[in-house]
Amino acid sequence: MKHLFVGFCLLFSAVVLAQEKYSIRGTIKDITNGETLLGASVFLKGTSNGAITNEYGFFSLTAPKGTYTLIISYMGYETLTKDINLDADQTLNFELKEFATSLNEVIIVAEESEQVNLKKPQMSVSKLNASTIKQMPAVLGEIDVVKSIQMLPGVTNNGEGSAGFNVRGGAVDQNLVLLDEAIIYNTSHFFGFFSVFNADAIKDIKLYKGDIPAKFGGRVSSVLDVRQKDGNSKNFNLTGGIGLISSRLAAEGPLFKEKGSFLIAGRTSYAHLFMKGIEDLKDDKISFYDLNLKTNYDINKNNRVYLSGYFGRDVFNLSKIIENTYGNATANLRWNHIFNDKLFSNLSLIYSKYDYQIVLDFIELDWIADIKNYNLKYDLKYYLSDKVKLEFGASGISYKLNPGEVRPTSETSPVNYLKLDQKRAFEGGLYVSAEHQITDKLTAQYGLRYSAFSRLGGQSMTNYINNQPVVYNDQLGIYERGEVASETYFGKSERIKNYDNFEPRLGLSYQLNDVSSIKASYTKSSQYIHLLSNTSSVTPLDVWTPSGQYIKPQRSTQYAFGYYKNFNDNAYSLEVETYYKTVDNRIDYIDGSDLIGNNTIETEILNGEARAYGLEVLLRKNKGDFTGWLAYTLSKSEQRTYGGQAGGPGINGGHWYNTPYDRTHDISLTGIYKLNDKWSFSSNFVFQTGRPVTYPNGQYNYEGLSVATFSNRNEDRLPAYHRIDISATYTPNRKPDNRWKGEWVFGIYNLYNRKNAASITFNQNNQTGLNEASRISIFGLIPSVTYNFKF
Repeated sequence: MKHLFVGFCLLFSAVVLAQEKYSIRGTIKDITNGETLLGASVFLKGTSNGAITNEYGFFSLTAPKGTYTLIISYMGYETLTKDINLDADQTLNFELKEFATSLNEVIIVAEESEQVNLKKPQMSVSKLNASTIKQMPAVLGEIDVVKSIQMLPGVTNNGEGSAGFNVRGGAVDQNLVLLDEAIIYNTSHFFGFFSVFNADAIKDIKLYKGDIPAKFGGRVSSVLDVRQKDGNSKNFNLTGGIGLISSRLAAEGPLFKEKGSFLIAGRTSYAHLFMKGIEDLKDDKISFYDLNLKTNYDINKNNRVYLSGYFGRDVFNLSKIIENTYGNATANLRWNHIFNDKLFSNLSLIYSKYDYQIVLDFIELDWIADIKNYNLKYDLKYYLSDKVKLEFGASGISYKLNPGEVRPTSETSPVNYLKLDQKRAFEGGLYVSAEHQITDKLTAQYGLRYSAFSRLGGQSMTNYINNQPVVYNDQLGIYERGEVASETYFGKSERIKNYDNFEPRLGLSYQLNDVSSIKASYTKSSQYIHLLSNTSSVTPLDVWTPSGQYIKPQRSTQYAFGYYKNFNDNAYSLEVETYYKTVDNRIDYIDGSDLIGNNTIETEILNGEARAYGLEVLLRKNKGDFTGWLAYTLSKSEQRTYGGQAGGPGINGGHWYNTPYDRTHDISLTGIYKLNDKWSFSSNFVFQTGRPVTYPNGQYNYEGLSVATFSNRNEDRLPAYHRIDISATYTPNRKPDNRWKGEWVFGIYNLYNRKNAASITFNQNNQTGLNEASRISIFGLIPSVTYNFKF
């Protein structure tokens, strides 16, 4: 018994000593402006203990008692080291210094720390930082975040002048776009020429193409998480640029004796001023403007509040024939709270709205519509140990959708007043996830999200005979609207339809050696609101609708596997990923569908399924005077739509057909060369397989009319898309101590003037009577010059 007691005491002492661990917490900021650094790496030299700063620059790590060297690093900044004696819990805040002073521009980087990139289980993620290296060439010299991410593997668009982006064969509405956590429903200005993101106001951009963290929900393709700057908390400064058709200006500075800061950034276009000098266009107007606002305040070391907002607007007026305005508005009030060394929380109250208005003077019609939501979310991160980090939280989104209200603009108008049914819905979510370092080589990220959705009442719902909103006419061989049986009114306190889903997420990373690793992921996600559009790109007229009795939520499952390697002392890096994705309940539209002003959208659609699979390669050169990357994607995106309850053959006979987002080959090549301190050059080359379209394949005469017949849906393609862009940046001589810093950026978009087809139309020549095809191109060669400055 004595020996047993002694053994127990020794075991107990060993356990106590083994558990004698302490935590280090703190924030990491830029030394010049006090901006928190998202994704900075903090680790103890010679150990596997480390952490990455969160969206607010906060980190926490735990290690056994002892003496260590703490290393803090971030891409573009000087690495900082500090010797520490870890014999108690400590709060340590750090400020990092940039390698060199530069204007705030856009660069694509894979990860802030290549070492962390290999170990971290997160895959299918791309980042953009608004800092350090010169921008890529852009349309009209305007920095554009959305255009930049299209240079990444797996990301495409619907052609020149189109808004939004497509990720791994998904539709535009399958991307969750967030600006400081607020949902952005339309990412375009100038009908897709520019995006709503002003680079002078942006700190960090992260695109999740797969392996989406459990804290995100509501979309089945990707998440674009954009974070605004907090504002300079140490000095007042101005940043801006003057271009050919648009200019921008951002002001930021400290508040409350450096306990807070502010940011105000504005941007506007003035193309309409040049139009006034052209007689035929002097009454026309096309312009946009936007405004970014943000402020924050440190209440104390454990509490900080943020208030941010965005407002943007586009105005289009064509000779008093058509007037169109549209835009986004968001606001977010956030509270960061640090409970202790291990627990961090963020509470957010968010408002988001997208609206548009169209006035058609020739028929005296005024159309307005909008979608808005209120979102309350609470996120927590618990640093359980040096091996396990937990994230958990909850959110609730209240939707109000106004699909349209039509008003006559005069007493003589032939238009009757019409107000489509407003729709209400609520989406809730709970999640928990863990990042678990199982061994020195194997790390896992796993989690579960539970989502619930309710289509709320306050409107009448149409009932159809045999519960068929769409029926197939065997004699005519077409789909038609179902026959109405009755209507049922649902009060505001009633629920029309409920849905819920469990969404597991899993990511694994195994480090093969010091320079390479493999990763795998599994992601299941659900989407409850849908963008109704039977065109191939976003337009201001697109209508959002919630799931309900006849429109089911989309459900996606994605598998991905990747290989990653750094070589030549991290001068080069290689990323290879392959994926397979399926989507259930993906709707498509019957031939001749009418979505505008339709109160019964369910009569125009059929339910189907989609799948996408592909291989992505990203090869980067990270060091030296010449840097750049090559991105290649080989992929397939298909859809299959059965007749289902409506009967009939479905679309294309129920066989698989190309989605409008299918691109077999997509190649992007970007190069940046720094000649000297004054001059640097960059260039892009883009090649994409042509977008799938449907062409007529014949015609017949019926009572003197020529009627076209068409091939199967999306069986044909536009010609291949390709172009080269170049730019040169000139930085004049200046004294190192001068606060004013400026540069000239000269660019040419589409250097060899390729007339890429936005669409091809087929008509009959009035003189010859022959059928002919016409190619519509938006951009040819476009030169630009921009002056960027910082003060």
